[in-house]
Amino acid sequence: MEILNSFSLSRVKAVLFDFDGTISTLRCGWEEVMAPIMVEKLLACGRESAEECTRLVNAYIDESTGIQTIFQMKWLSEQVTLRGGPKVDPWDYKAEYNDKLLRRIEEKKRAVRRGLEPAARYLMCGATDFLKLLKSEGVHTYVASGTDHPDMVAEAKALGVFDYFDELMGAPVHEENCSKEAVLKKLIEKNKLTGDDIAVIGDGKVEIRLGKQAGARTLGLAGDERARHGVNPAKRARLINAGADAICGDFTETNELKWFLGLGQEA
Repeated sequence: MEILNSFSLSRVKAVLFDFDGTISTLRCGWEEVMAPIMVEKLLACGRESAEECTRLVNAYIDESTGIQTIFQMKWLSEQVTLRGGPKVDPWDYKAEYNDKLLRRIEEKKRAVRRGLEPAARYLMCGATDFLKLLKSEGVHTYVASGTDHPDMVAEAKALGVFDYFDELMGAPVHEENCSKEAVLKKLIEKNKLTGDDIAVIGDGKVEIRLGKQAGARTLGLAGDERARHGVNPAKRARLINAGADAICGDFTETNELKWFLGLGQEA
């Protein structure tokens, strides 16, 4: 674990997780589905080369990782319109993207259901044991995700981690709603918590920034999703820029994680 900032070492009462890329790797490679769609739409406008469109799209995806997909599709729609292309409903773009991505995910889930692959194949290393530890310590756990709620819940169940969380909240279907911000606000107000009582863990800038704004301690999970362990340098840089208090690549450093969350202290 790499420590970047000072923070309270009081015992946490709740942990808010991102899901994709933090707990689950089922959606690993989503950028490889989104980027070609975006590049294709922009290239069809005839204003820029394939190289220019690719640079623009890659920079935007890196910047927007962690937000609801519909907002990424709104950006695409706006960029196409600015270039004189057809005005397309962002929800249509999202449907195209989701259809392609979910086909890939369903293949992985099917392999798990049939016992061809263990669920652990699609979980960051140490995730299940870490969630068990939090449950045994009486720490409340929550998930906030920009993925559509029904899809995220189905994926959590397929990987066997659904029951470790007090509540999971994904993006409402066909609604624009910043679920991560809403969950964090609800978590604080409903449970009468302060920032020192909460830790936010995620691999995206969105949740790290929201955690910092709320006064929570923040752990950037800069994991290599394909290997499921170790630090991804690009993610690390992104999360440091977002203000993460600490960085790690997976959930295998149990003692360091307990120290970060103040779990060596009495409840």
